[in-house]
Amino acid sequence: MSAFIDLSLFRNGTFTGATLSNFLLNGAAGTLIVSLGLVQVAAGMNALQSGLLTLGYLIAILATIRVGEKLLQRFGPKKPMMWGAMITGSGVLLCSATFLLIEQYIVLAVIGFTLFGIGLGFYATPSTDAALSNVPEAQVGAAAGIYKMASSVGSAIGVAVSAALYVAGQTVSPEFVQSWGLFIGRQDNIALRFGVRSDCCSTWRWW
Repeated sequence: MSAFIDLSLFRNGTFTGATLSNFLLNGAAGTLIVSLGLVQVAAGMNALQSGLLTLGYLIAILATIRVGEKLLQRFGPKKPMMWGAMITGSGVLLCSATFLLIEQYIVLAVIGFTLFGIGLGFYATPSTDAALSNVPEAQVGAAAGIYKMASSVGSAIGVAVSAALYVAGQTVSPEFVQSWGLFIGRQDNIALRFGVRSDCCSTWRWW
């Protein structure tokens, strides 16, 4: 009787590290959901307008996949993976700047989403290479399945955690948040803005 998941693969430190980092990095996907939800609910943007904020993400990830391959060939997998994670983290932080005016936040969100795409583009190929080139040939198929599952599960858990933090952040007293003097502009949507900020900051600290 064959096991559904070949757990012996996790004895390989390189495979385990690449798979775990893939899981954590994809967990940041929840930030995209709550950030776009914020600009729709709190700023009155429609789905198309908010979706256009992520255009830089699409362009960046397509443009930098090839760059990630070149970085892998020159530096090996470790450095491009670290660079990609740090760039993605910078994008998440920019998306947490909900204390600004909406016009300013939109600019930072566009830049943040673009950095998110650049980071994933740098990370993707080196991470996949690190995960699959260090396992026995007979286990490559199982390793690829586990690696892909890690990204899907990471995204799903990331969305769930982000949504939970977003809702939990809104339960904090608006008067208490206002007393900080941090959030400028409209104050009637401060609970929503604090919820997104809480999620983004927690996501960045998570990985």
